[in-house]
Formats: sequence, C-alpha cells, structure tokens
Amino acid sequence: MEDRILIAHGGGGRLSSELISSQILPRFGRGPLRDLPDAATVPYVGAKSIVYTTDSFVIHPVEFPGGNIGNICIYGTVNDISVAGGKPLFLSLGLILEEGLEMSLLEKILDAVKKSADECGIRVVTGDTKVVPKGQCDKIYINTSAIGRPYENFSLGKGRIRKGDKVIASGNIGDHGTAVLCIREGIKIRNGPISDLGTVQKLVKAAHHFKGDVKFMRDPTRGGLAAVLNEIVSGRKYGIMLEEDKIPFSTGAKAVSEMLGLDLLHSPCEGRVIMICSEKAADGIVSKWRKMPEGKNAVIIGTVTDKEGKVIMKTSNGGLRLVDLPRGELLPRIC
Repeated sequence: MEDRILIAHGGGGRLSSELISSQILPRFGRGPLRDLPDAATVPYVGAKSIVYTTDSFVIHPVEFPGGNIGNICIYGTVNDISVAGGKPLFLSLGLILEEGLEMSLLEKILDAVKKSADECGIRVVTGDTKVVPKGQCDKIYINTSAIGRPYENFSLGKGRIRKGDKVIASGNIGDHGTAVLCIREGIKIRNGPISDLGTVQKLVKAAHHFKGDVKFMRDPTRGGLAAVLNEIVSGRKYGIMLEEDKIPFSTGAKAVSEMLGLDLLHSPCEGRVIMICSEKAADGIVSKWRKMPEGKNAVIIGTVTDKEGKVIMKTSNGGLRLVDLPRGELLPRIC
C-alpha cells in the first residue's frame, strides 16, 4: 500500500522531521535551507543581507482565547524574522476564503491583521485573494511572507553553541496549544489557559545588547519546547539538561495537562523565545527580559552538556528522563 500523508506529518514532531528530511532537504537542502531556519538570512545586492521567511496559517478554530487567525499570521511571521536576528519590515498577505464565510468574521480577522501589523511596525505591501467552493477550505487560510533587515553583530547558529551555555525561556510554556485545545474540544475551565500570542521583537532587541553572547534563538511553535531543543541538538556533539522545577507553566495550562495527561513540553507557544547564550550573559538577559511585559516570567531552564544529541530533564523528584521529539498525532492545526 502506498504511503500517504498523515495529519501527524504537520504536527511538528517526529513524523514532521522525517517528512522534511526525506522529501524536502534532498531536493532543496543546499544553502540557507540546510539548517532549517524559520527565516533565512541571505545576501542581497545593495545590502549585506536580508532576512526572509514564509508561513501558512490553517488554525482551527479561527478564533481562540487570546486572538484569531489574523493576529497569529502577523505575530507568527514577525517572530520568525525576529528570532533569526532581524527587524521585520515588509509583509505579503495571501487569503484563501471559503464560499459562505461570514463577511463579519472576515472583517474581524482583517482588523486583527491591521492592528497586529501596526503594533509590530511591519507594512503589508502586497497580497492575493482566492475563493474556493464550500468544503474545500475551513473558513479561511492565510499565507504570509516577510522581509526584514538583520541586526548588526548578531551571529546566530547551532555551531556556536558550547558546553556550559545556558537555555532561557522568555515565559510560560504551552499556553497557546492548551488554549486552542480547550476551545476546540469545548473544555470549560475557570481561569483556563489563554494563548501567549504576541510579538517577541522587544525581547530580541533587548538581547541585542549582548550581541556575541547570544548563540541561538527560536520560537517554540509546533512541537513545543521539546521539538525546538531536539532540533538544536540533533547531530551535534552537545546535549541539553533541563531542570523541571525551573520551567514556567501557567496555572491554566497545568490544569489542562493534568486533567488530560498531556506533556506541556510538547504544547506550542506563539509568543515566546527559547534562547541559548553564554553562561556569563544569561542572568543579564533574564534580568532585562523580566522588566518587560513580554518577558516577566523569563528564567534559565537548562544547560548545554556533552551528552551528544540528547535532551534530558532533571525531574522534580531528582530523577532523569529523556525528552524526545513528540510522536504520533499531537494537536494538529494550531497555527
């Protein structure tokens, strides 16, 4: 029987990784795409380089606690440019609309696009609109591409990471995934999770003061913290040791995870930065971030070790457990 695409291939876990390594990289994996950045920094005539990214948004439902698909298409794209060490400038907006979509909902989504773009200081400069018959799209899909200007003196790359470097999270982990899950499945919890949806631009700009001490940044979207950290150590001569007691979680997200038996390390975020930096700079970066609303819960959550290609967590009871890539079907269509 012929292999076919499964919904889990889009979840950010092991099947996503296998799909990319078997089908995408053999064809396009030379040059900037080789290390699978969220945004590529490429040379360009008349400038030292530009930062370029593209993304598609198929979230279900299109509205959730904390925002809607209009907010997430801007913040998600801006954040990819930001964690690549760039300042977002221009954005394209492609809309695929389902026949029968309520005009009032479209207006609400487009208002959210404009509000978030204005907040981020990015201009929508081109776009496209298509309408497909009812049943061939789930209300609305959005595609974006963006161009940014790299900050000077940022030198980001997995190859710069060394034993003893620190892992920092800018805030609570897993809020977006659990918020979408609750609204999708009709789970009602008092003071339940709200998406952490937002821009990380100010966090990146604050970290720019530390320049060469910042080794790597990524926003933990599909697959969550576990997927990001496993991607970082894959094929490398270093690993990461996490400290469970240090990882920040909101009360609402913890309640959902305990009720359903979910691992919040696999739950996506949409407004967080995971950073690896030198040990000497870690406390300074955390201190700066904690003075900002976007980083008020920032904390050092782990250390780079010499355990090749492994992410291990020191649990609250003193044991150790392997933090592996998410397997099987996680929570699909969260962005």
